[in-house]
Amino acid sequence: MSQPLISVLIDTYNHERFIEQAIVSVLDQDFPERDREILVVDDGSTDRTPAIIRKFEPRVRFLRKTNGGQASAFNLGIPACKGEIVAFLDGDDWWEPGKLSVVASEFESHPEIGAIGHGLFEADEHGVQLYKNVPDRRYIASFSSIDEIRRLPELRSFLGTSRFACRVSVLRKILPLPEDLVIEADELLATLAVAVAGALVLNLPLTNYRIHTGNLFQFSEFDPPRLARKQRAFQCLALEYPRRLASLGIAPELAEPLARMAWLEAERLRLTLGDGWSWHTFRAERIAFRQSRTSASFSYCVFHAAVLVAALLLPPRIFYKGRRWYAERGLALIRGRFAPATPAPSLVVRKATRS
Repeated sequence: MSQPLISVLIDTYNHERFIEQAIVSVLDQDFPERDREILVVDDGSTDRTPAIIRKFEPRVRFLRKTNGGQASAFNLGIPACKGEIVAFLDGDDWWEPGKLSVVASEFESHPEIGAIGHGLFEADEHGVQLYKNVPDRRYIASFSSIDEIRRLPELRSFLGTSRFACRVSVLRKILPLPEDLVIEADELLATLAVAVAGALVLNLPLTNYRIHTGNLFQFSEFDPPRLARKQRAFQCLALEYPRRLASLGIAPELAEPLARMAWLEAERLRLTLGDGWSWHTFRAERIAFRQSRTSASFSYCVFHAAVLVAALLLPPRIFYKGRRWYAERGLALIRGRFAPATPAPSLVVRKATRS
């Protein structure tokens, strides 16, 4: 059986420092050029990104649009792809050698699977690999049960843009994506793909996810405009999941946990920004505890009760500022010695590595 034509779709916005490495990492793949095409969708960059992309024409097809966000870039780029499979890459990330060969081989070996994800290296702004994030085994994500659906957020990092490839036949059932998803469109795309035909998650680190000051989703400092953008994206997901999953024939009781998790993310961000009251914080944190803990030690329940008291007494913005302070200092490790939580076993393995 001949290898399918793969379309590589790179979405980019103001990535002049990184886009060349992203494109070169695709051109250098050990995969036949005749069986591959590369499209770059520039989402209205205002820096030198377009000029850098044009250096690679005609080996790269360049699509330029006004700025509208990730969903609008996918809505433009995916229909322009000629391949049977679309492999996605963000313009600030880059692939490991051999990525396309592995993905093509797995699709050929698993014709019943609609999508593939995999592990990653986390890298800093300068491209230095810091950590390896991989699942502890190969895993097939599906909508077969509520337990499987509860695993999906844990697998989210392995199904994000630069780790995700999908059959075009599946993507046609999903598009168009709501263009309110300026970010997080990849989460909706991957979730709906899993609902349509399942996804195989490989325990191999085949991409490099770059963490830098311009990240639209991943950032550490308190940044109200970026937090508000994330809040709107999760709010959109909470509304879209029930509607879109119902259109794909997924039962409401299977769609509800995903909608609730997206609502919880949106609610916490809203409260972090100071919009809401203490009883909203209490409600959100009680729901979060019930959702994430199938069982817990008595001492952890006492600890969580104290957290809920603080949620009732403190203004939301102050409560979540304290929560960030607690997380940034790794105090959960100390708390775990005296009040251990007992969550379900994790699929995720995060190892220190440095190249």
